Amino acid sequence: MAASDRVAVSGSERELPPGDTRVGDVDPHAGVEVTVYVRPRAATGWVDAESARAPAARRLVAREEWADAHGAADADLTAVAHFATNAGLTVTTIDAARRAVHLQGPLRDVTSAFEATVEGRYRDAGGRGEYRGRSGALTVPAALGDLVSGVFGIDDRPLARPQIRRHAQAAPAASFTPVQVAEAYAFPAGTTGKGQSVGIVELGGGFDTTDLTTYFQGLGLSAPSVTAVSVDGGQNSPGADQNADGEVMLDIEVVGAVAPDVTIAVYFAPNTDQGFIDAVSTAVHDTTHKPSVISVSWGESEDAWSQQARTEMEQILTEAAGLGVTVTVASGDNGSGDAVNDGTQHVDFPASAPHALACGGTSLRASGATIQSESVWNDPGDGSTGGGISRQFPVPSYQANAKLPDNVDSHASGRGVPDVCGDADPQTGYVIRVDGADETIGGTSAVAPLWAGLLARLNEQLGAPIGFAQPVLYPLLGSSSFHDITSGNNGSYAAGPGWDACTGLGSPDGTALAAALSASGAGTGATS
Repeated sequence: MAASDRVAVSGSERELPPGDTRVGDVDPHAGVEVTVYVRPRAATGWVDAESARAPAARRLVAREEWADAHGAADADLTAVAHFATNAGLTVTTIDAARRAVHLQGPLRDVTSAFEATVEGRYRDAGGRGEYRGRSGALTVPAALGDLVSGVFGIDDRPLARPQIRRHAQAAPAASFTPVQVAEAYAFPAGTTGKGQSVGIVELGGGFDTTDLTTYFQGLGLSAPSVTAVSVDGGQNSPGADQNADGEVMLDIEVVGAVAPDVTIAVYFAPNTDQGFIDAVSTAVHDTTHKPSVISVSWGESEDAWSQQARTEMEQILTEAAGLGVTVTVASGDNGSGDAVNDGTQHVDFPASAPHALACGGTSLRASGATIQSESVWNDPGDGSTGGGISRQFPVPSYQANAKLPDNVDSHASGRGVPDVCGDADPQTGYVIRVDGADETIGGTSAVAPLWAGLLARLNEQLGAPIGFAQPVLYPLLGSSSFHDITSGNNGSYAAGPGWDACTGLGSPDGTALAAALSASGAGTGATS
């Protein structure tokens, strides 16, 4: 096929990180699994208009109906499958709702099919292992150019980090059980998350059911129902990576403690852009577990992602909004620089995606239901909340009146991160159980599941899924629904009255928030 008969997949260009080390050649006969995403059958622009309504008034699409309404067209899926077969690849799965075609074959055939330039095997400078790295763009036949939105899996570099922090000192200044944090934030009485399912995305580690039973018994609660879901071969694997185990157990134990009657599905996937995107897509479109809230505590600077990966993830989060699913995402634990170390400000992704509810971090001092003080989490030895102004996404409509600052480096406007916040300082962190021992852990990793549990309880009380939350949360800016955080900074940005790029709208007063949402007409029952 002549070069003129092929086109680049938009945004598929990749570069090799300059700090990574080449350690050898790739095996051309090694098996590779690839996910090809195609365009939606119909535009999802209606989602934002519907999301401006109260949750009960939104016209949502049921998961079982999504494929016919907004999934991939049969002709597009068939065209990709036909191309792959002709290229010597095997089509393993076609999923119209997720718009995904899964392929496998030897590396040499995969690279030939997509004209990929694989440079070799590299060692990640961050200590996250070896990977197969590529550079440049991917291509497809010109006839597929308008319908293929992303190709993932040829490059399998580790992408994200868990946004978890263990305290650096021998003992924290103060610590809480998740139940105590929920009490301080006045989660609405009489709610437990009954009838709700929460999905949790994990890119490593695992949970031990004995530890979960012991932990919840210590809180006087029954252990929640927890199911592991494998995505792209990811498995529940406790014991191999203590940091990743800490992330998994923190997520489950926070959700299960603050919303004890939810059911939990944990989606395990490899730590690659393919694994991350496939895990979120699988959770969003899961017709078995049907999570109404999904918690994500992994991420990386938005500039480390390829354009096609950012675009695909945001499209999937838009689909979540159309299904009435809220996706809470940790905003990062490395301040306004997000661990890039180039002297400029960066925000974490997928927290910076406009359809993600970005969760920042505070340092909380509380006694029972009384908050004594709350400020931006920023400790030199223990990390700092992520937050700032995106370089990749414009200001979304829901932030139009939030008086966002410009990016401190580019002086341009953009999506502001985070949207909301909660206790994240490891010095005022959460007592959890990991690998047979109790310890105190913080990080914005704790805030994403905390808000997931609150949203599950709100969904229960309102009788309708909140779904895409920002359009109903931002009108409450400055109200009693949030504790406005006005002291502290995360490096480049300082807290102050109103929205700020450290703590967003503020931390929740769950009872006041439930009342405000009910008053807006959110509690009259779902219409979908």
